[in-house]
Amino acid sequence: MPKKKSGTYNVYVVELDPKVWSQRKKFREANPNFTGKLECLYVGMTSNTPEERFKKHKTGYKTRKGVKISSPIVEKFGLFLRPSLYENFNPMTKQKAVKMEKELAESLRKRGYAVWWN
Repeated sequence: MPKKKSGTYNVYVVELDPKVWSQRKKFREANPNFTGKLECLYVGMTSNTPEERFKKHKTGYKTRKGVKISSPIVEKFGLFLRPSLYENFNPMTKQKAVKMEKELAESLRKRGYAVWWN
């Protein structure tokens, strides 16, 4: 299998249906300071385009071996991508994307969003 080129990874942000707040206890627990003024978001990273990855989340994508790799939160509550929150970071190396995913999630949470990321 060919090795991925550097700079082929992306971070992305999905806006979630506000129902995630009332229906997912772990989401509420992960965002104890959320005031409800801004949106609920999911932050991820991918070797696909953000659009391709969002589609895989929404369709409950499984690998060839049948392993589900879509996030249940995005599959059920994902509404649309929020490119203005991530597009200036892409593309990047896998190492940078791993780091950026966490930094972006924490930054958005500090700004007042409710954020879920893995």
